[in-house]
Amino acid sequence: MNADLQDVRRLVLKQQRGVAMVIATEELSRGSLGAGGSVITRPEICAKAILSGGSEEQKARWLPRIASGELVATLAVDEGPRFDPSAIAAKVEDGKLSGTKAFVAEGDSAGLFVVAATDGLYLVEAGAGVTVSRRHLADFRSHAQVGFDGAAAEKLAEGGDGLFDAVVDRAAVLASAEMLGMAGAAFDTTLAYLKQRVQFGQVLATFQALQHRMANLYSEIELMRSAVEAGLAAIDRGGDTRQAASLAKGKANEVGHLMSRELIQLHGGIGMTDEYDAGFTLKRMRVLEQMWGNAAYHRDRFARLSGF
Repeated sequence: MNADLQDVRRLVLKQQRGVAMVIATEELSRGSLGAGGSVITRPEICAKAILSGGSEEQKARWLPRIASGELVATLAVDEGPRFDPSAIAAKVEDGKLSGTKAFVAEGDSAGLFVVAATDGLYLVEAGAGVTVSRRHLADFRSHAQVGFDGAAAEKLAEGGDGLFDAVVDRAAVLASAEMLGMAGAAFDTTLAYLKQRVQFGQVLATFQALQHRMANLYSEIELMRSAVEAGLAAIDRGGDTRQAASLAKGKANEVGHLMSRELIQLHGGIGMTDEYDAGFTLKRMRVLEQMWGNAAYHRDRFARLSGF
């Protein structure tokens, strides 16, 4: 490995620390409705996939460009409306990949795709054999349907049978960190609103029923934080991360859904106007809930992994 690649490897590995990533992702998501989180996590996930499963030639070719920001890389897995790894049908024959990925975040701007096929993960460069069609989802973010028709593909062959789970679990936990930041921001916004809004001659925050709801939300967000940080700690330790990842994403889905719903209800009708971020938070949270597995998927997966 040459000196330049060693420097890049050290830079990327420095960004791979789970607990450090949750702090950065959470704080950026607090201030940008999750936009900051995706800016970091999408290339980070792909870089990790290449570090774990790529050859030295693949690392030398792609990691410097990802680390410098020259290249946008993204993960392409879902082929239907829900996350379901058992339904992956994309195939590679003679080094050519064919199939369609229905929902690819940042897919319309990506120059490199880490694609899940029936027999593992592959690197596919945007260009010949790759067709991108932009999708418009509720959160108004960058999403695309990406079709592969005989596109040149290189397998990430060094990561073993657990590479797919490790990469997707990392994506799920980092999405959970993004949701954690948004939930925290939504709580702070709601609390500030209740302290200044006057109804029936009283400040809303003085009503005991609303105090109870806010106390419950605070407790749920703290539980969510514990689950997300446990997931990221499991990533740092290495080994099997499946249970910790499902616990993190399952809890994040439940609490994110609750907090975004209460955000609207406690603001009232004005919460759905463009004067407030509440409506945008709700829309982004609903998209994140479906990415890398909804609550039902992760509850079932956690139960199966626990022997039930």
